Amino acid sequence: MPLSPGDKAPGFTLPGDRGSTVNLESFAGRKVVLYFYPKADTSSCTVEAQDFTRLKADFDAAGVTVIGVSRDPVKAIDKFQAKYNLGVQLATDEAGAMVEAYDVWVEKSMYGKSYMGLERSTFLIGPDGRIARIWSKVRVKGHAEEVLEAARAL
Repeated sequence: MPLSPGDKAPGFTLPGDRGSTVNLESFAGRKVVLYFYPKADTSSCTVEAQDFTRLKADFDAAGVTVIGVSRDPVKAIDKFQAKYNLGVQLATDEAGAMVEAYDVWVEKSMYGKSYMGLERSTFLIGPDGRIARIWSKVRVKGHAEEVLEAARAL
């Protein structure tokens, strides 16, 4: 069943970039932006990560942690992070349990062929661990700024 604002955010523990572990419970009492991107080092995913990185100081000042999640292997997210000097935390859900829990692993279609893939989506989680806002089928341009404004208002 799809998640809605007001729902408790599904917990997770994932491998992160640079050998870290990312656990939602460790951010209790903080606002969290959880953005899902389809594939590291592709054009839109790169722009999105760079936009969140560019605004990292503003997110920090607003008391917000930003985490990007894909199903890429750890090696790929480390390479992506290093190549673009990304300032946001990246994590990987290779097994797919988390993307299923957040209902962002969906059927997609390209050139008449259907396949399963990660839908570019963002979740704003409040300090109480509840989902405050959801952006589905995200268009990258201006998205990080919109999320920042929503996070500030929370």
